[in-house]
Amino acid sequence: MEIPILIIGGGIGGMAAGLALAQSGFPVHVVEQAAEFSEIGAGLQLAPNALRILEELGVRPAVDALAVQPRNLVFMHADTGKHLTTVEFGATFRARYGQPYAVMHRGDLLDVLLAACRAHEAVTLENNKRVTYIQDHATFAEVSFADGTSYRCGAVVGADGLWSRTRALLADDRPRADTYVAYRGAIPVSEIASPIGADDEIIWIGAHKHLVQYPIRRGELYNQVAVFRSAKYSPEIELTDTWGGPTELDEAFAGAYEQVRSSIGLINRERRWVMYDRPPLTNWTMGRITLLGDAAHPMVQYLAQGACQAIEDAGCLARSVAKSGGDVDEAFAAYQAERIPRTTLVQQVARGWGEVWHDDAGVISALRDRLFARRATDDYTDFDWLYGSRG
Repeated sequence: MEIPILIIGGGIGGMAAGLALAQSGFPVHVVEQAAEFSEIGAGLQLAPNALRILEELGVRPAVDALAVQPRNLVFMHADTGKHLTTVEFGATFRARYGQPYAVMHRGDLLDVLLAACRAHEAVTLENNKRVTYIQDHATFAEVSFADGTSYRCGAVVGADGLWSRTRALLADDRPRADTYVAYRGAIPVSEIASPIGADDEIIWIGAHKHLVQYPIRRGELYNQVAVFRSAKYSPEIELTDTWGGPTELDEAFAGAYEQVRSSIGLINRERRWVMYDRPPLTNWTMGRITLLGDAAHPMVQYLAQGACQAIEDAGCLARSVAKSGGDVDEAFAAYQAERIPRTTLVQQVARGWGEVWHDDAGVISALRDRLFARRATDDYTDFDWLYGSRG
């Protein structure tokens, strides 16, 4: 089968890319190995840099109907309960960046993008398509699947996530753990008490741990993410499930502030997520094949930018393809020239931000607390590089 543009991976990044390319006038075919298009997990955060792209794609009304726009981002100390700083998300924030800050269920965002793709005549969607072979042939790319089918493609976008098969064409690396694991889930908002305000996002930070809390799905659910460093971690068992278990979760937060401990008791224990990233790449492209989202730049979650950067990728890719008139070589070169410096910086800062949050009562945390205490609630200087308009 001849496919003009094939996107491997039907998650948030792949679906956003499919919609953006279709709206730019290019037929796209999105394949997903799972039986359904779905997202595992609960909440995600959409900063102005991502909302800007979603508005361009015309899906903001559907997003706004399901999302929550927090009044504030409140940092608290996980062990003492001390207030550290507040970031106001009100009128001044929106005026500065042209967008609000929003939080929502990951599945809700995917459903919004999926509905928009299904409604667009230039988007074809296929499930149960597990990739077994990818090869660039200079004038076309070939992709084969476990069901025996094979597609001849004008261009291929690997949006196949952290464990990307497409990335293996460009790098022999593998995901690296930073010794931290997360437990996450959403509960009815009535089941948890918030001492600060139901419309705030709260981040409790402390030595080797943090807890993030915010409302999602029109305020009906309360999303929680508990992250901690595993004492049992070692490189020899990095890819196994013998470390970071529920017992360690409870031990990590045993000395935390009472509000934090009670919240940890409500966390779902059925699955743990390891905090993985990969070293930044200097090239995402091989001929007619390129990468997008976590396949290109997986990052630890401490800046809440994983989905946001994938959405940025989608917008940039579509602009590059449109500007080149469909010339794949020119488009992919322009795309990665713009995106690699940006995503490399975000990956690196995310790791550093984790160190700032999790410092073990040393110089870093002392300076952090002092600087946090001095900043005004409407001082957004440190956010401009990330949330500001990129033209």
